[in-house]
This record gives sequence, structure tokens and C-alpha cells, in this order.
Amino acid sequence: MSGYCTIHPPTTAISGAVRTETLSSNHSHSHNHETALTVLTIAGMALATVAAFVNPGPWGPVGLVLVYLAGGLPAARRALTALWREHVLDIDLLMVIAALAAAGVGAPLEGAVLLTLFSISHTLEDRAMTRARHALEALMALRPDTALRQAPDGSVTEVPSADLGAGDVVVLRPGARVPADGAVLEGDGTLDEATITGESMPVLKRPGDKVFEATVNLNAVLRVTVSRPVIESTVARMIELVTEAQAARAPSERFSEWFGQRYTVAVLAGAVLAFGLFLWLGWELQAALYRAAVLLVAASPCAVVISVPAAILSALAAAARGGVLFKGGTALETLAEVETFAFDKTGTLTTGKVEVTGMVSLIPEETFLALLVGLEAQAEHPLAEAIRRHGAARGTVPAPLTGLVTTPGEGIRGRDADGVEVWAGNPRLATRMGAQIETPALRTLAETAETIVYVGRGDQVLGAVTVADRPRATSADALAALRADGVARLVMMTGDRRPVGLRIGAGLGFAPQNIHADLLPEDKVALVGDLAQAGRVAFVGDGVNDAAALARSDVGIAMGVAGSEVALQAADVALMSDDMERLAAARRLARRTRLVIRQNLGFALAAMVVLVASGLFLSLPLPLAVLGHEGGTVLVVLNGLRLLADPIRRDRKT
Repeated sequence: MSGYCTIHPPTTAISGAVRTETLSSNHSHSHNHETALTVLTIAGMALATVAAFVNPGPWGPVGLVLVYLAGGLPAARRALTALWREHVLDIDLLMVIAALAAAGVGAPLEGAVLLTLFSISHTLEDRAMTRARHALEALMALRPDTALRQAPDGSVTEVPSADLGAGDVVVLRPGARVPADGAVLEGDGTLDEATITGESMPVLKRPGDKVFEATVNLNAVLRVTVSRPVIESTVARMIELVTEAQAARAPSERFSEWFGQRYTVAVLAGAVLAFGLFLWLGWELQAALYRAAVLLVAASPCAVVISVPAAILSALAAAARGGVLFKGGTALETLAEVETFAFDKTGTLTTGKVEVTGMVSLIPEETFLALLVGLEAQAEHPLAEAIRRHGAARGTVPAPLTGLVTTPGEGIRGRDADGVEVWAGNPRLATRMGAQIETPALRTLAETAETIVYVGRGDQVLGAVTVADRPRATSADALAALRADGVARLVMMTGDRRPVGLRIGAGLGFAPQNIHADLLPEDKVALVGDLAQAGRVAFVGDGVNDAAALARSDVGIAMGVAGSEVALQAADVALMSDDMERLAAARRLARRTRLVIRQNLGFALAAMVVLVASGLFLSLPLPLAVLGHEGGTVLVVLNGLRLLADPIRRDRKT
């Protein structure tokens, strides 16, 4: 850290436990070293004060020397390092020059006061800012060091978690933490996933369900198949993303850093000019130098420079603890300015847990269903999952098909044993295949407000199934919260038929003109572009099927992406759980962060103006200038740290 007023987050992502532990150890060592120096500085100041005001003696000079060494040398080292390596004149340099100037004019005690308060302030601020960074390191501490790995012969061995690989089977006892991402192989039980999703309520897990590293097995013995090693886990990826986010500069941070560096040069030049002006006006050398030192301290922009990072880092840490990952301060600041939210329907506003509600087959039903399940066997869309579950419940054996190809926004195609193309999808795909779906047998399906999947062979329709989805339990409340928070426009987009979109949208309070149906992925991108002409737009989707729309929006928000690498990469903001209310909470946090930044900048600039004016026209003493400067800096840091207590989790909402 080149200067305590300029925050330098780590620029290298943390992807493993060893590196994170090393970083934490280095931080701890640095804090202890700085604290020891501050204690020595305070002790020296106490000796100098006693000698000056109570009982003069030889300990007075000893105390002053101790203050200038313990309090001044570290600041001088940071200042020279910044000047040599980064070619930056920072606030440390201003403080050292001011202290030396005070000593040079016969006021070493006042210079010692400056260095003492500066050292105390530096230590307090560094520890306060580290609280924001430690929010992620605390998550690392929850990762288990060992795991119970089960061999093919059934024997169980305790091994380091870092040695686990994909395909390993581990045994989870009640109370144990999951050592790596995986899926339940055997057993039913509940897990506490608060460390990943921020959700306080335990989640029931059955065979096939995903589990995430660092979550807690509450009440059952589970056998889990590891899906990926620890270094690639969801926790490691979360830490990497938030570390990158802290390293990425938000627009306000870039401005404050730009301002601080240039203003520091201006302060140095201004102090030199003021010194010359005082001499020209006939001031004595010592008085002119003393007043220039006061101006150096009073005009230092420390509070201005640290105002933004204090708020941004705190907000990023608070959001991560609540299961919301921002990819940097830019996404956080932009979300606060969003005026329009556009939502994908399936899997975002709705649960994505659709069910087959009807079926019309123009061929033997078992043959029809075998063909449909065979087509959807490898598809990832929620509709495909519903069809597979329906087929499994009926005991259907999937038909052997080859050359399966998915067309986003339409459906899936393949070839049967005779080499004839078979397909399943929406009316657009049926039209593309030259099939006629306006038949009496299928007309009743078209009149429903449910999603229809047509199935065909070549240009012949073989039948269709209807599937229905339902809104998430949290969608209505989340949308209401966004409206109450001043969002101007809420839009729903879906590739489904308009009757389906209207059924879901009406239940969630969307105006008919804000419900867009029968959309291809490129149509969503175009719509987002049109909406962006009226102001900032956020698009909320699943992060996989909607990657293009997420990229086109000002803020792309992926829903329920715990364990999904694609979704984490696609969006600017990732909601780890499926709780839509986290979205409204994230926007409230973004808006509060913007308010705190404005408060900090306003206070810091006003305080600086008052101190400079007092130094020029009211003969402000150096100790008071120091107190005003350091006190203002600490206040803006503490104001930013208030965001660490943001109630992003549902169980903590106010």
C-alpha cells in the first residue's frame, strides 16, 4: 500500500486455499507490525508531552526522537516507494514534509503531534478497510481441510481436501462441511448453504442434487460424488471474482484517485507559493514555514481519495456475504442508475420446474414418448428436464437417436435409426421443417395458455405435449420492491407463445405492453438495445441461454448461478441463489452505496475547504489542522464501513 489514502486491492485473483492463507498471514503480520510502531509512537508522544507540560527532563528529546522514527520513517518509506516505483506524490509525502517543516522552525512537538495522529489514523483506517477484505477470507476459513474419501472397496480414508478429484466419492457425516463441489450419490438430508447462497433456511438434498463446498451437512449421512477439485470450486470462484471486483476500479474510484494524485501536486506547489508569498509580505522565516506546513496538512486530499474505496469495498463484501457477487465497482454503481429491468421468463421469474400437463399423440403413445424423450435426453432447457421426468415416471426407454443439434429459441433435431430427421420444438421449428400444426387434433392445445412442444418426423407432425411453469414464490414481492424503489419500467421477455407470457406476466403485475413473447435470442438483444435508448437497462436471465442479452445490457444479472461457471462468466452481477428478492436488495445496496459515496465526498471536500480557509485567514494551529484532517479521514472510512452491515439476506431484512 503506497499510501493509506489510496486503496490498492490485490490485483491477483485468489484461486486456492494455500494462496489465500498466505495472503491472510501476510496481512496479519503487516497489521501487527504497524500496530507495534503506532504503540511506540504513542509512547514517545506521551514522554514528550510530559516533558513539555509536566516535568521537564531528558525523556522529552528521547520521546520526540522515538515519535519521528517510529511514526515518521514508515510514512517516509511509503512516500519514497510510491515516488520511486509508481512516480506518484502521495499524502504520506505531504505529512512527512509538514512534520519536518514544523521541526525545522522550532516546533518539533507540533510535528510530533502530526506524526502521532497520522500513525494512529493510518493504523485504524488500514484495520477498518481490512474488515471489508476479510469478509471473503472468513469464507475460506469455513473450508474443511480434510475429507473422508471412500474407495471402490468401501473403505474410508481421511485425505486432504485439496487431493480430491472429479469422480471421487466422499462420506459426509452430520455436522460435517462439504469438502468440494459435487452431487449427492446416496442419502437424503438437509444442508445449510448460507455460505454460498446467503439463504438462511436449510435445503433438502436428495440423490442427484448438487452440493457446494463449505456448506454444512446438518442431519444425515450422505455419500457425495465430487464434480471438480477444490481449486475449481464454487467457493474458489467466488473469491476469485470478488478479488477481481475489488481490484477493478469503479468510475468514482478512478475519479478520486485521479483527483488525489493531481491535487497532491497542486498542494505541494501551493504550499511553496504560499511560503514565498508570506516571505514577500515580510513574514519571518519560521512563521512563513510554519504557516506553509499548516496549509500542507489542511489541504491534503486524504479524505477525498479514500471516500470512494471505503464505500465500494464494504458494499462488495456485504453483497458477497449475502450471496450476490458484483464484478467490480462499476457494476455496483451502474445498478444504482438502472431505470429499466428486463427479465427472462423461464427459470428467472418462474421456477423452471415445469411439468408435463397434457399430451396428444398421432402415433402409438409409447413410440411417440420414446422419440420425444430420446430427443430431449441431452438438452439443458427446463422443458427438456420436465419431459425426461415424465418419461422416467412412465418407464419410457428413450429412442436411440444421433446427430442431436439444438437451435436456441426453437428446439432440437436429430436422426432416427432410418436416418430420417426428427425434431421437437415450438411453432417456429415446425414451420422451418415444413410441418402443418393447424390440425383438428392439435387445435385444442394451441388454445391453452401453456407451453407447447411439437414433435415431428420430417415434415410430418407426430403429436405434441403441453408443459406449464409457475412463478417463483419470491418473484411478485421482488418486483413489487423494485417498483416501490422507483424503477420506472419492468419488462418480461420470453420465447414462449404470447398466451403463456400473458398468463405468467399478468400474475406478476406486468402491463400487457411490457410482455414480449415469441422471441428468439437475437430478438431479446434487439429489445434490450431499444430499451437502452431511454436509460440504463439491467437484464436478468439464467446466464446460459441469455448470454447475448446479458452482454448487451448495461448490467447483466444472472439468477441462481451457484456452481455454474458459464453463468458466473456471463453476467456483471451473479445471484448465487434462486431468491428473486436478492435482486431488489442488491439494487437497494447499490443505491445506498451511491448515497454514502456522495456523503463522503461532500463532507471531505467541505472539511478541506474549511481547513484551508482557516489556515489562510484564521491562523489555524498545526495540531488543529492535523486533528481536522485525520478526524475527517476516519469519519469517511467509518461511514463507508456502515455498508458492511447491509441486510442483503432475507432473514435480516428490515
